[in-house]
Amino acid sequence: MATAQKSTCAPDAPGALSAAAHAAVSASPAADIPSPENLVGEYTELRDRLQRTTNALASAAHDLKTPLSILNGYVELLQTEKLGPLSERQRGVLRDMQASGKRLQQFVQDFLTYSALETGGLRMRFEPGNLNDCLGGVCRLWSNRFQEKGLALYFLANENVPVFPFDAPKVERVVSNLLENAFKFTPVGGTVWLHAEPHMWDRRTASLPSNSERRRQDLKNPNSVKVSVADTGPGIPPEFHLEVFDDFFRLPSNESEDGMGLGLAICRRLIQAMGGKIWVESEPGGGCKFSFLLPYKNAAPKPAASGAKGKGR
Repeated sequence: MATAQKSTCAPDAPGALSAAAHAAVSASPAADIPSPENLVGEYTELRDRLQRTTNALASAAHDLKTPLSILNGYVELLQTEKLGPLSERQRGVLRDMQASGKRLQQFVQDFLTYSALETGGLRMRFEPGNLNDCLGGVCRLWSNRFQEKGLALYFLANENVPVFPFDAPKVERVVSNLLENAFKFTPVGGTVWLHAEPHMWDRRTASLPSNSERRRQDLKNPNSVKVSVADTGPGIPPEFHLEVFDDFFRLPSNESEDGMGLGLAICRRLIQAMGGKIWVESEPGGGCKFSFLLPYKNAAPKPAASGAKGKGR
């Protein structure tokens, strides 16, 4: 004989439904949102956690430097054939190993620089110097690689750029990153220009100067120098002109390329730490022109700013 069974889906009492609904609301994601009183504490905890994570990753990257240098050293030793002759196939394998080792070394160095910038451990050291010599030295380091790829690299010293205090190693790093970017994305037969010129930086204007404003610029009393790297590559869509300077950002069309998306972010942080600013002018199919400003007069050396996004230029 069939017996009647009470449905387990129905509440036992009228108030049970409201109690269950209240419990569901309490378990919703909105219940995890901190109250205004706890926001500062939550933010501080997140910053501390980010700092610990960044330090741990930087320590791991630093530990990779020595064994990686040893491996690259052995590859170079084998290439000299001092340990025995090599076949053409073996030479090709060693060339691939050397290229991969150098890329990995660059990734490690980029992350170490990023970690130092993020934690405020990288300080600026301003000393009077000749910017033309600085840029020319970087250009010479890259000239062979450009020639091997079939690219033209042009730099003509500008005698109007005076001697002024700047952090030469940091400027070299920025220019090298920009040249590497141009080298990577400019097709064979393309051209890259490196240029520097005196500039009157009107800090009252937040946006980029228009063409007419550039023509009206008072170059009799420049207060900064403008350095530009222009190429004939594919260009960058306007909607990404700010995001390209964000940490770990990569254009959707470049996700298959090597890199961590830190090169331009490091440029932004270094230039801002030197009291300057950096931006890009580009249209799809029209190449890119990355420019940055360095003021002639710098404040006392300070740690590189951390956490600021490229949108605040």
